[in-house]
Amino acid sequence: MKRILKASTALFLAALLITASGTIAFAKTAQKTADERIEEILKGMTLEEKIAQMILYDLPESPKKTQEKYQFGGYLLFADTFENETEASIKKKIKKWQKVSKVKLLIAVDEEGGGINRVSKFSQFRSEPFPSPKFLRKNGGLEAVIKDSAEKAQFLKALGINTNLAPVADTPYKASDYIAYRAYSTGAVKNARFVKTVVTEMNEYKCVSCLKHFPGYGGNGNTHTDIIRDKRSLKTYETRDLKPFKAGIKAGAPMILVNHDIINAFDNNNPASISKKVHKYLRKELGYKGVIMTDSLNMAAAKDFVGDDAKLAVKAVQAGNDMLCTGYGITAVNAITKAVKDGKITEKRINQSVRRILRMKLEYGIIR
Repeated sequence: MKRILKASTALFLAALLITASGTIAFAKTAQKTADERIEEILKGMTLEEKIAQMILYDLPESPKKTQEKYQFGGYLLFADTFENETEASIKKKIKKWQKVSKVKLLIAVDEEGGGINRVSKFSQFRSEPFPSPKFLRKNGGLEAVIKDSAEKAQFLKALGINTNLAPVADTPYKASDYIAYRAYSTGAVKNARFVKTVVTEMNEYKCVSCLKHFPGYGGNGNTHTDIIRDKRSLKTYETRDLKPFKAGIKAGAPMILVNHDIINAFDNNNPASISKKVHKYLRKELGYKGVIMTDSLNMAAAKDFVGDDAKLAVKAVQAGNDMLCTGYGITAVNAITKAVKDGKITEKRINQSVRRILRMKLEYGIIR
């Protein structure tokens, strides 16, 4: 027995390293365990389930039945989901959806604060809606942001919501710009500090954050309704708009959402969300290793540009997105599955994205 205990102790100590600072850290064996778990899950998924894992689906009419059949990666909830519900009823519904999920869902909302609140706008959930980033800047600055981010993360997670599509990392030029009412500041350095703070706090509470809208709206118009072309130089992006995104990446943001602007400096032929060049820049130049997701493929700037939901979904994957935010989840799964079977997308490419999604879900305790 003593020999067994000594061997066990030796194995445990071998799995630990003492860092330069004197703290204890797990050796590569811990990371290997995570990799093994990812491969185990991946091996048990069908091609269709892998592809469905890449979809953040606008909540369908029958969430439980839909999830039982397709096994989507996540559901995006809007205000109408919460309007006539209570804390107890929402928690109960989300538990039902998660119960039928082989791989637990991302349950996501846009709870940015101010004009974009999906949950806290209803008094049965919170006595006051979460304030806008701009309000926080003017009333307490980063200290207010820390408190707000922590409270928001705990508030959402208590309801079973594990993902907030925030913070907004765009840097508008002036108060009248389309994105300005959702942004922290018109200054890139201030926005970088804001983004770093929000991501850090959300990570503390294991709530998935998402930087948006890469590589930055600036003074551009509304891609929900219009196809927008951006003529700014790459230098402008690199010295201004990308600063908040770089800060968020450095802080450990698990997701980045790409906008639908056609940005001449990157790719004058495609919206950023379906541009291979934009995604290559994000991976290679900025070194981002997390999950990349499209802005909603329901938006006119993407939908009207391509003209077909199925083709748009395929283009989004071919561009390099790991997840597709869409209200056409079933159409997307069918189209991407066909593209794989037709040889237009490799299963290896699908596996790359699913591995990133599974790793994120493991790191944030969504799956084990």
